[in-house]
Amino acid sequence: MNTTILGVDTTIWIAVGIVIVALIVVAGIVISRRRRSGQLQARFGPEYARAIDATGDKRHAEAELAQRSKRVQGFDIRPLSATDRERYVETWRRVQARFVDNPADAVTLADDTLSQVMASRGYPMTDFDQRSADISVDHPMVVQNYRAAHDIAVRQSNGEASTEDLRQAMIHYRGLFDELVTEPGAVRATAMV
Repeated sequence: MNTTILGVDTTIWIAVGIVIVALIVVAGIVISRRRRSGQLQARFGPEYARAIDATGDKRHAEAELAQRSKRVQGFDIRPLSATDRERYVETWRRVQARFVDNPADAVTLADDTLSQVMASRGYPMTDFDQRSADISVDHPMVVQNYRAAHDIAVRQSNGEASTEDLRQAMIHYRGLFDELVTEPGAVRATAMV
């Protein structure tokens, strides 16, 4: 039995309905992916582009960034106490002052001080790559500075970094240090190297 609605076979109406529902579902998926991409891009800033460059695939990079976020949500990240903040700011000033007499030592101490601050804030102190990935979730605008400083520190340990490179490392380290110790209303460690 062949029924018609408005002169069109019912089977055709059912097929058209299925196609429309399928298009709506596909559009919803596309919109959802774009929204997720936009949210990740807004949250991670330059780290988003870096992840895509590193993986060579937008979906893989987005999955990695989402996984980082989920991992860091499980940490007990906390602000520094006023006492710890003051202590680290004073330590940082001494590290910067040391740069004048011993730039290589100052870079090593800067890296150590940052590690201590991160640990005090609640970040796990695993290998550098994992640590920088974890930091990228909360500090995406300065994590590249951290990576650049670390690269210079590694070159310095091999005797391949100039004094200017070491100065740049200190500036890079300071960017992350300032973010990690600065809370609203806190004094920033702004002494120049």
